[in-house]
Amino acid sequence: MVSFITISPLPPTLFSRTSLLPSVQPLRSLAPITQFKKALCWDWKVNCMSSGSSPPPPPPTPSDSTESESESETQSFSSDWSISTYTWCASIGTVGFLETAYLTYLKLTDSDAFCPIGGGSCGDVLNSDYAVVFGVPLPVIGFVAYGLVASLGLLLPGKSLPFGIGENYGRFILLASTASMAAASGYFLYILSSEFSGVSCSYCLLSAFLSFSLFFITLKDFGLQEIPKALGLQLCVASLVIFALNTSYGTSPAISSSLAEIDLPYVTYEITTPSSPFALSLAKHLHSIGAKMYGAFWCSHCLEQKQMFGKEASKMLDYVECFPNGYKKGIQIAKACADAKLEGFPTWVINGEVFSGDQELPELARLSGFEQNESNQPS
Repeated sequence: MVSFITISPLPPTLFSRTSLLPSVQPLRSLAPITQFKKALCWDWKVNCMSSGSSPPPPPPTPSDSTESESESETQSFSSDWSISTYTWCASIGTVGFLETAYLTYLKLTDSDAFCPIGGGSCGDVLNSDYAVVFGVPLPVIGFVAYGLVASLGLLLPGKSLPFGIGENYGRFILLASTASMAAASGYFLYILSSEFSGVSCSYCLLSAFLSFSLFFITLKDFGLQEIPKALGLQLCVASLVIFALNTSYGTSPAISSSLAEIDLPYVTYEITTPSSPFALSLAKHLHSIGAKMYGAFWCSHCLEQKQMFGKEASKMLDYVECFPNGYKKGIQIAKACADAKLEGFPTWVINGEVFSGDQELPELARLSGFEQNESNQPS
């Protein structure tokens, strides 16, 4: 509450008795008035603040107001941009997650992919040796990577990351993930153009587009002060990805690398030798116990092994062709042959044991437990 003050009349000595005008006094006589005015102003200030309220803050200067508005606008823009970035990451990551989930399902069920562009050529890429990294199918790796990015995009706006991870660390994890995906996509685009010239893979191109989009969207969220740290992180992650991929493909089986520059259509060769009674009996026995012979149409030793059995007996064998669609650069070995972990051709699997190379018929009889009698003795 503001207190009121009462101002008493000025002393009559200041005025003349014979005139209504104030009398002229020396300048020093004005000192009491000046002191009175000062006291009056001071009393007014004290009385105005006597209600117990704190003094009002000084009015803001134009420069302070401009700086405050600028900071407010910057914080608002940064917040809106961060939320927009996370939303984009969650959305694009979900699209990639669905794509790689479909490709993972095809890989696990050994099914052919539907290729909207390029016909069946994308299946050659998806089933090639380059579709596996350290024995893990590439769609499975993409499935995990896109799932991680989508999860971070959903969790970062609410700052609800697990294991007590802060938002700043979460942003750097998001950047490292998208940088690794972009580096891998760039590497695979190089492989696609150099090793599969003229082949179209719509799934590969879509994944590359999603990966690069995620990387640039995430990188744009970092300010100028964070760019040096972000750049160092990107270089380290990209180097590790390229090194890992080179190491994985550098240890590919010799089956593919030995024919790296050859394009062979699938052909069959006629068996011309006749089958002996022993070969017929042995072939029937091998078939009855589930023995399998793995080979390739271009393998001369496989052809020689069949010639040992003869025309009739070779048809009774359980023969597995490892390249039924021919061989060309990047074509992957048949799944049954890959599961058998072959080291060369031909390979026999008899009673669960693996025997590499072509085998003489008596040796096959011994390995398979074939009982010989006078009627089926080898000639």
